Amino acid sequence: MNEQNAENGKSRTVGTEVGKTIEDYLEAILMIRERQGYVRSIDVAEQLGVTKPSVTYATKRLKEGGYITMDHAGMILFTDSGYQIADSTYTRHKVLTEFFISLGVSPEQARTDACKVEHDLSQETFDALCRHAKTGALPQKA
Repeated sequence: MNEQNAENGKSRTVGTEVGKTIEDYLEAILMIRERQGYVRSIDVAEQLGVTKPSVTYATKRLKEGGYITMDHAGMILFTDSGYQIADSTYTRHKVLTEFFISLGVSPEQARTDACKVEHDLSQETFDALCRHAKTGALPQKA
């Protein structure tokens, strides 16, 4: 479940409260891994447009949170919980991007907007959006 907590700006994904920044880093790590098969800190910095020291700080937090580990060569690896959050966030991103494109939004803008929305949309609304995207019909009101 991914619910927004307005008081602290954190999302709750599968029973764990994580912030948007953590979701962004985990999603970026997954995207890089899918693209090239391995993930280095410099790859994350380039993907997110941040400095290497920022990635060093973030990966320290991700390791402390139990979301990632690093192997002897410095490659970033997921823990089970880190992968679960990354996969959930990235799936939301892809589904929302496709949905926005189907509405006539340009692909670039759709990706940008999906990145903004993926963290804040409740699971209930996301599920309803998925049902609508599959059927193309709005539910009947009682």
